[in-house]
Amino acid sequence: MSSSAMFAEVPSPVKTSSPILEIVDAIHAYDGIVALDNVTVSAAPGEFLTILGESGSGKTTLLRLISGLEKPYKVGTLKLEGIDVREVPAFQRNCTTVFQNYALFPHMTVGANVEYGLKVSGIPAKERQTRAREALRLVQLQDMYDRKVHQLSGGQRQRVALARALVPRPAILLLDEPLGALDEKLRVDMQVELMHLHKQLGMTFIYITHSQEEALTMSDRIILMRKGRIEQSGPPSEIFDSPVSSFAAKFMGVDNCLEGTLVSLSGGHASVSVAGHVVEGRWTGRSVPKEGSAVAVGMRAEWLHLSDAAPASPDINVLACSPEDSIYKGKYLDRTVKTELGTLKARIWDTTSAARNPSFVQWKKDDCIVMKV
Repeated sequence: MSSSAMFAEVPSPVKTSSPILEIVDAIHAYDGIVALDNVTVSAAPGEFLTILGESGSGKTTLLRLISGLEKPYKVGTLKLEGIDVREVPAFQRNCTTVFQNYALFPHMTVGANVEYGLKVSGIPAKERQTRAREALRLVQLQDMYDRKVHQLSGGQRQRVALARALVPRPAILLLDEPLGALDEKLRVDMQVELMHLHKQLGMTFIYITHSQEEALTMSDRIILMRKGRIEQSGPPSEIFDSPVSSFAAKFMGVDNCLEGTLVSLSGGHASVSVAGHVVEGRWTGRSVPKEGSAVAVGMRAEWLHLSDAAPASPDINVLACSPEDSIYKGKYLDRTVKTELGTLKARIWDTTSAARNPSFVQWKKDDCIVMKV
């Protein structure tokens, strides 16, 4: 039996416009502290959806509402596969969860761990073993069936937890920061494996993380949360290149964020006064603000270039600068420079051709994002 045959017995969801997950106006609180504030989320069949945010943003609470581990204080709609599951307990919902701490039984073998949910559901022993072995083959642990959990590495335990979540054949796989306990190289390797597994199975993945790198690497769509609300939602390229707020920009790694006053906005082109200097860029916010409104200007460190002479191009913002610190990062060099707008960070990939004592910092107007504060 091939790896995909384990799932062939259950028809795959038909790719339609109907969402496999629908949540409308979810509200939840802990001891009077709001964790979710009128959150509306949907996921399409076969989508890799990532819920991204810092600690306390509400992302794990949202996942627990989907899985049935939490009952929302109030929700307008909560449907899985078109079925209202507001009163359906967790064990009856067609979704499974992979946790960061794996939640494996240390006294059991790998096979017994993977089979556990099937055993509780009354599946016959022979079928349990067949399905468990196929699930282990999917995560490349087919030779570990009889191994004890305590004999496994952290990465192998993570895969066993993944196999255990896959073996019931869920419609949705929920992943709660499953790579958080792994070292950097193994984490990167597992990102690739999860992407391949998602593509192979065609299953809906809902992934919880605080890592923008994980979100950008694996997702079809990202939902960025902040203080129980959705700050921004869209494909990775949109979240990365066009953040709608200074919070979104900083969370997605925009190193240089400055506050200023909007001078003009026309055709998506914004002029902003920052410390008496006019900086030009593209508007990435949602609603159009009035002239004179407070806005934020953002530039990624890799978008800034240091030079000995001022460029003459009208498509470039330029400021006089004086060098400050240099921090060697292996693959690149981070240099900070002092300007009349404050300290800016530039990331230099080719150190051999970089100016040693730069007098100017410059960046393209198209690489300058303007958004709400």
